[in-house]
Amino acid sequence: MPLSALLAAVLLLLAASGMTLATPSELPRFREAPAFRNGPGCATAPTVHIAMTLDAAYLRGSLAGVLSVLRHASCPESLFFHFLATRPRRFRPAVAASFPSLAFDVYRFDPDLVRGRISSSVRRALDQPLNYARIYLADILPRSVRRVIYFDSDLVVVDDVARLWATDLAPDHVLAAPEYCHANFTSYFTDRFWSDANFPRSFSGRSRPPCYFNTGVMVMELDRWRAGGYTRMLESWMEVQKREARIYELGSMPPFLLVFAGEVKGVEHRWNQHGLGGDNVEGLCRDLHPGPVSLLHWSGKGKPWLRLDAGHSCPLDALWAPYDLLLRDGHHDLFADV
Repeated sequence: MPLSALLAAVLLLLAASGMTLATPSELPRFREAPAFRNGPGCATAPTVHIAMTLDAAYLRGSLAGVLSVLRHASCPESLFFHFLATRPRRFRPAVAASFPSLAFDVYRFDPDLVRGRISSSVRRALDQPLNYARIYLADILPRSVRRVIYFDSDLVVVDDVARLWATDLAPDHVLAAPEYCHANFTSYFTDRFWSDANFPRSFSGRSRPPCYFNTGVMVMELDRWRAGGYTRMLESWMEVQKREARIYELGSMPPFLLVFAGEVKGVEHRWNQHGLGGDNVEGLCRDLHPGPVSLLHWSGKGKPWLRLDAGHSCPLDALWAPYDLLLRDGHHDLFADV
């Protein structure tokens, strides 16, 4: 029987039984996570603010990340999550259903803020407007939020996030993140950048030589960010890339390097075991870096939920699987054998 005829027959059977297929805009269903309560000594614990993004492609990863943070937190009821989404009303019910007792809010991120400033990169996912939302956290979050941890949606935390929150950014650091000074920093910018008479001078006068850092895990002092006008600095480099010269290839990360490299407060590497998704082109399997692990980050092309579903997972993807909240009730597997 031709595939089209088989699908038509299935649709007729569903109509006769009163069942309906999920529409393309309908989100997958997720199970409810366990409730997590504060442990002893949490009465004086500070509120830990965490920011993440929500979209259809990465929702499964975002919810897994939230679960991992809660599961390992000593004071989970002292956490507050700030989610940015282009369509908040679409995603709020999914978060509330999986985490009924979670303290959170969802804010609208207007893609028009960056649409005219985005240039193509080596991977299409890096060109999505929401990938640039981290630049606008200080503008979107309430002024009462003075510090926030930003997490990408392709990671899990396996340590108490309060330890990362306690990072000391005094006296005047704006941003903290694990740095990787062994990486070839020049490779993050094009030959056009390095051959220019003025562009490389942007790194002059920094506290230290510039080092690469991954923007998927950052502790951000929002008051200092606002006072220093850092959103506009990042936008300025995006405009150079878009209108003047192609100076980088990797989405929203190079502007952060241009503004902050050499001025970042270093954090232990254990807080961003990144690159587990492989490179941005092939997404091949990778091993952990040497040393202890507090956070596993599948940056790169390969995402653990996609590889697990396809039956071509990498060994480390098994460490992500216990946090997956996708509800496998057969509804979304209707055509698995067609």
